[in-house]
Amino acid sequence: MKLFNKKPGTEKNTSNGILSIADVIAPSSIEVDFKHIRVGENYYKSFFVMGYPRYVSPNWLEPLIDFEHSLNIAMFIYPTSSEDVLSDLKRKIAEMEATISTDEENGKNIDPKVRASLEDALIVQEELAKGIERFFQFGLYITLYAPTVKELEEESKKLIAVLGSILILTKTATLQMEEGFKTTTPMGEDKLFITRNMDTTSLASTFPFSSATLAQDKGVMYGINEQNGSLIIFDRFSLENANEVVLGKSGSGKSYLVKLEALRQIMFGTEVIIIDPEGEYKDLAKTLNGEFVEFTASSSIKINPLDLAGVYEEGENELGMKILSLHGLLKLVLGELDAQHDAILDRALVETYRQKGITTDPQTQKNAPPLMEDLYKILLGMEDEKAKDLALRLEKFIKGSLSGIFNEHSNFDIKNPFTVFSIKALEEELRPIAMHIILDFVWTKIRKDLKKRLLILDEAWYMMRYEDSASFVYGIAKRSRKYFLALTTATQDIQDFLSTEYGQAVLSNSSIQILLKQSPTEVDLVSNIFYLSQGEKELLLSAEVGEGLFFAGQSHVAIQIVAAPHEHNLITSSPQEIMQKQEPELHKEPQLTEKV
Repeated sequence: MKLFNKKPGTEKNTSNGILSIADVIAPSSIEVDFKHIRVGENYYKSFFVMGYPRYVSPNWLEPLIDFEHSLNIAMFIYPTSSEDVLSDLKRKIAEMEATISTDEENGKNIDPKVRASLEDALIVQEELAKGIERFFQFGLYITLYAPTVKELEEESKKLIAVLGSILILTKTATLQMEEGFKTTTPMGEDKLFITRNMDTTSLASTFPFSSATLAQDKGVMYGINEQNGSLIIFDRFSLENANEVVLGKSGSGKSYLVKLEALRQIMFGTEVIIIDPEGEYKDLAKTLNGEFVEFTASSSIKINPLDLAGVYEEGENELGMKILSLHGLLKLVLGELDAQHDAILDRALVETYRQKGITTDPQTQKNAPPLMEDLYKILLGMEDEKAKDLALRLEKFIKGSLSGIFNEHSNFDIKNPFTVFSIKALEEELRPIAMHIILDFVWTKIRKDLKKRLLILDEAWYMMRYEDSASFVYGIAKRSRKYFLALTTATQDIQDFLSTEYGQAVLSNSSIQILLKQSPTEVDLVSNIFYLSQGEKELLLSAEVGEGLFFAGQSHVAIQIVAAPHEHNLITSSPQEIMQKQEPELHKEPQLTEKV
């Protein structure tokens, strides 16, 4: 063992009393042992690569660069003379052919390693002779470091296992730790010189020496790539479609992520519209001077589900599309309908619009739309028991306990760049109806005015449970790109969302998918749909809050959601943190004002 200590008094140059660069950067001591070297407070262990796999693919060294512990890596490449290599190859080929011939004459089994080496040597010889390939000497060295010897040994075992998984054979630089440490410093000196012959193609496969990244040169930051610490930055509007699906169990950080993205999108001039079932976005709307609309029967803001967009598009029947949408809504309101009930409802809707002078003619569709009460009267006026049955089912929303929810003309327009529709005050059974009405209202407004928008449908499982409303969400996801709209669907009830064809269709029509922590009962369903590996399944089961997988196209990486302190204070849903923020307000003494 060698021990080097910086002598006291050597920090200053004796001639002029000025510190040299070497004195400044030199560690206080260096200890060289057989199996490691200590430099200052850290312990270092060096390895050299002896064996390589026979076949490799581009970026085959990715597991090394993605290793989860800090390490230094050095690669040395030495060009060699083709004449010398051809001469050596010719001799080596003759030796291997003689070995195989001798084994055959003696009736022995031919060593498969010798046969494989001979085949490789003949191919390389031909390519070298034609000038297709060149030959190099390649050395690969790794130095691992840790604050303690115990941690160094543990990480060394992991590193050897990771490299072994890609058929790389490593050896510890025993008795050469000092030389190994110097080799992996940025001095460009190979003190070990343990190399392997490589042709041009094999050598090129070691580059690019980089790990998987998912980033663009513009967009918002979603989080940090947990594999290599790079940033995940995406402009979702530049992808084939701007839709996004976020799946995660309760408490996984799903709403935190959605709020963080909304906050960052609005900074880029995106108009944000949110359908909020739990009232989670109220503080964020207040901070951003947005509009927070509470959707209740007693609210002064009303939305008429029979409104028409008034926008004519060639090849589209605006009235027909609206009636189809109303069928989906009314099935939520009225319950299951058989073929006869459905046919009567369709005739009643057409007649309701006709009495207001609205037909398939686009010019008539600018007339004042009917109300739900007009449909109720049309159903009552029909001489059919099934029509009266439909009217009775609808009555409580017109004259009964639930009147006022959707039986008045719309008196609201989306003008604020950050608008939140809250349905928290509604009963559970009314939430899917309200979400359908608001979503249809928003979709109508979006089609009138082309603008960069983000529409967030939180707790989307409310709508995906019902076939008609799920079909409506899918229709928006499919057509959103045409109207410069980015649809975000977020849900914690993954079973309801993905078990339907429409849920899976919304997923397939989303360029970005984010999976956060999953419950054991649902991880298999998610795994089958996303073709996850066993390691990725385990990651989703053991993930902390704000951790998961980020998918963009065919690529995906592990992500950690990160927010700046000021962003975190705005978007956190943690009850403890919210109570801490409220405590100063509760203990603040009221200010007395003097009347003048």
